[in-house]
Amino acid sequence: MNLVEIEKKIKALEAWFSSRKGSIVAFSGGVDSALVLFLARKFQGKENAIGVISNSESLKSKDFEEAKAFCKQFDILLEVIKTNELQDERYNKNPIDRCFYCKSHLFQDLQELSKKYPGFDVLSGTNVDDLGDYRPGINAANEQQVVSPMVDCKVTKEEIRQIAKYFELPNWNKPASPCLSSRIPYNQSVTAEKLKQVEMAEGILNNYGFEDVRVRHYGNVARIEVQPKDLEKLRLVQNEIIQQIKAVGFQDCEVDAEGLVSGKMNRVINK
Repeated sequence: MNLVEIEKKIKALEAWFSSRKGSIVAFSGGVDSALVLFLARKFQGKENAIGVISNSESLKSKDFEEAKAFCKQFDILLEVIKTNELQDERYNKNPIDRCFYCKSHLFQDLQELSKKYPGFDVLSGTNVDDLGDYRPGINAANEQQVVSPMVDCKVTKEEIRQIAKYFELPNWNKPASPCLSSRIPYNQSVTAEKLKQVEMAEGILNNYGFEDVRVRHYGNVARIEVQPKDLEKLRLVQNEIIQQIKAVGFQDCEVDAEGLVSGKMNRVINK
């Protein structure tokens, strides 16, 4: 994507935002929603661009802190809420459409919040590439009249990163960080304890310099995923990492020889 193409996409996004009164952005700290929030602030003004983040158990505390720092850096208004999806049995049982119930809670809360900001749209960071993936949360967004500027302007994930880099956003190249519940196999209950174990285990890997990681929670067993290119590097420190991860509450810990594959838990759905 060259500079001319980037600027063309930015012009389309500017027109999109400028035609609307204001935005309430579902903000997770990831690059997609960060760019949406940044552009809302840029093209609609400070008072008309509200970021909203839910500090729930399924969000890494590191991501929460980075999201707050992002808003401070760019002088963005941020509201912090607490969604209670873990108290919803439909979510807690972890069915294959768990994400639908999670996003339903979030978007319902955002629509309720929108009463404070009449005429503001509720926005998500969904992009064109997301439409081809298994994402029940998109159905929840549609039900709650949530708007996606990146979809409307036909912006892909890679284009989001390039535009974010153009504006020098600090997280332009941040690895995807899906909610912690995505580490637990479907139909195995989601609990606050399991989410904390996953967060601590992935933090251990981060401390060893592995940025893009997953630790899948298979009951008493943790399964480590790192990028395939990092598997050799992992083997050098594998034993000490495994001991540290077992110490957060797992009886055993193993390395997935395939490496990190985003959405790996969704393979059971295709079967």
